[in-house]
Amino acid sequence: MDPILSEVYSTVLPAAPYVLAAYVGILLTLFAFVFSLWRKSKRTEADIDALKRALEDRERRAGK
Repeated sequence: MDPILSEVYSTVLPAAPYVLAAYVGILLTLFAFVFSLWRKSKRTEADIDALKRALEDRERRAGK
């Protein structure tokens, strides 16, 4: 094996678990962030629907 490649492999391979752990950490953080945004959007959607119903009820009562 080429001595330069041997030196590169001896430098890169020991760091591989740390690189993999960093990618896993980033992906888990991204997943948690997207999940929290999804939950907040569902809550906001429910709030908007409740406001629409309240407005319709108020308009119906005012129209009578």
